[in-house]
Amino acid sequence: MNERDVLLNELAQGLRPMSEGIEWFGGLGREEQSEVLLFLRHHCVQARAVAEDAPESIRRAGLRPTHTPAVLISRGRVDEQLGKIAALAPLDERRKAFRLLIAVLTTADTRRRERFCFGGCMHWWHRLSPAPDNPAPDS
Repeated sequence: MNERDVLLNELAQGLRPMSEGIEWFGGLGREEQSEVLLFLRHHCVQARAVAEDAPESIRRAGLRPTHTPAVLISRGRVDEQLGKIAALAPLDERRKAFRLLIAVLTTADTRRRERFCFGGCMHWWHRLSPAPDNPAPDS
């Protein structure tokens, strides 16, 4: 576990505002952004993202259905589409990809938590609490 892992999981769980995540992502270099998008893709697959997560994830990400990452995630075979989303090159598309991948992780991990971890689990990321300087949005 490193700071990046914690930050991304805090974003996915709503423990940090997405605006902070977008600012952080925008401050990364191109190669670091690629690493983050690939990391998120991997975790979406690990969280068992499915094609049916697309509409909710697009909504959570605040994307229009016509945005490239939204079109890709809606085409089925979610594992393949997540890879295509993570590989988007234009900066504007990378920002949208970041928002969408966080939303996919949110959707899939919420389902995993409800189905498999509801009685407690050993996943460190399921035991995060809001950062002291970033209270949960509902607070």
